[in-house]
Amino acid sequence: MRKRHRMPPEQAEINMTPMIDMVFILLIFFIVTTSFVKESGIEVNRPNAQTSERKEQGNILVAISKNGEIWIDKRHIDVNAVRANVQRMHIENPEGTVIIQADQSSETGTLIKVMDQIRLAGITQIAIAAQAP
Repeated sequence: MRKRHRMPPEQAEINMTPMIDMVFILLIFFIVTTSFVKESGIEVNRPNAQTSERKEQGNILVAISKNGEIWIDKRHIDVNAVRANVQRMHIENPEGTVIIQADQSSETGTLIKVMDQIRLAGITQIAIAAQAP
C-alpha cells in the first residue's frame, strides 16, 4: 500500500491594503469638505432689518451682550483688548471681515467703542449682524 502524503490546507488570507486605502481616502474627503463654524461665545438677540444681506466671508465674530459684555472666540474680554485680539485673528485670516453681533438691547456706546477698536486694528471691513424679518 502506498502512503499518501497530504498537503496541509492553504490558509485563506484577506488583503487589508485596499480597505485601508479606501478609509484614508474617505478621511481626506471628509476633512476637505468639512466647513468649520466660528462662534463668538454667546447667543445674542439680533435686531431685525429689512435690508439685511448675508455675508459668508466674515470670520472674526465679536459679540456684545445686552449687559455690555464683549465676547471674541468664546472668551469674555475687555473693550481695550478688542484691538489686540482682532489684530491677532486678522493676521491668521487676512481675507476675513469682522462681524459684530450686538444684542438689540445693548448700548450704542459699547458698539461704537468696539467699532473704534476694530478700526484702530487696521480693519475697515466691518459688518453688524442683523436678523431678516
